[in-house]
Amino acid sequence: MSNLKTSVFTGAATAIITPFKNGLVDYPRFGELIDRQINGGIDALVIAGTTGEASTLSHEEHCEVLRYAAEHVAGRVPIIAGTGSNDTAYGIELSRYACDVGYDALLVVTPYYNKATPKGLIRNFLDTANATNKPIILYNVPSRTGVNIPLSVYKELAKHERIVATKEASGNLSAIAQIRDECGDALDVYSGNDDQIVPIMALGGKGVISVVSNLLPLETHELTAACLAGDFKKGAELQLKYLKLINALFCEVNPIPVKTAAALMGLCSEELRLPLCEMEPQNLEKLSGVMKAYGLI
Repeated sequence: MSNLKTSVFTGAATAIITPFKNGLVDYPRFGELIDRQINGGIDALVIAGTTGEASTLSHEEHCEVLRYAAEHVAGRVPIIAGTGSNDTAYGIELSRYACDVGYDALLVVTPYYNKATPKGLIRNFLDTANATNKPIILYNVPSRTGVNIPLSVYKELAKHERIVATKEASGNLSAIAQIRDECGDALDVYSGNDDQIVPIMALGGKGVISVVSNLLPLETHELTAACLAGDFKKGAELQLKYLKLINALFCEVNPIPVKTAAALMGLCSEELRLPLCEMEPQNLEKLSGVMKAYGLI
């Protein structure tokens, strides 16, 4: 399968955290986090994704976070809006808003909790693509949503001109190899797991939508740049160099550790929204120990 589609980005995109202060979005800190990413060489930004605690934002907050980030980035790097929902109609509403305020692409997760049949998945994504005018990156993360995008669905969705990529966080490298084989250039693949950047890029993936890059934007960019240049030996060395930090950032459910880590670095408050809560003491000790070993604190 082949198609002339333009990549939203190549390299490393940060799924950026959303900082809170006294129960509200901390916009001054948010702007500083965005600037730190761009100044650090990041290739793109995902706003209001899972790592951005989008599921705890009210509709008004979600829209305001999207609008603020678009204005603050001001075209410096591609921006991708997290707009997926388990209610297709609501996801379309958010997606249209993101298109209106200047996003370059939409990251649309599989419907969670109610899940969907393969037919329902196809209709969810096609309806979203047909109701909007920007490229769509599918997001497959079965560990969080309870549903996996099967190869048959990928093959059907890849035919649509605006469904251009997938963020693959299934962890299944064999399945990802099949996606690359069957969909080819009609569907870019981005790693959704920081510990699988190199193997996915070795299969022809275009980069990563990353959590660890919240802390290390330049280093994550450099890892993907090495792979894009065909230097997988250097890429593998960097992948393994940062593996202990990557693993520590998932010792509890994302984004609890990465927001805590950012707070330890003085980048924002560690404030989360329930049902996310502060780390267990033993995990915090582990995280801070790893961060000290990397010279982050």
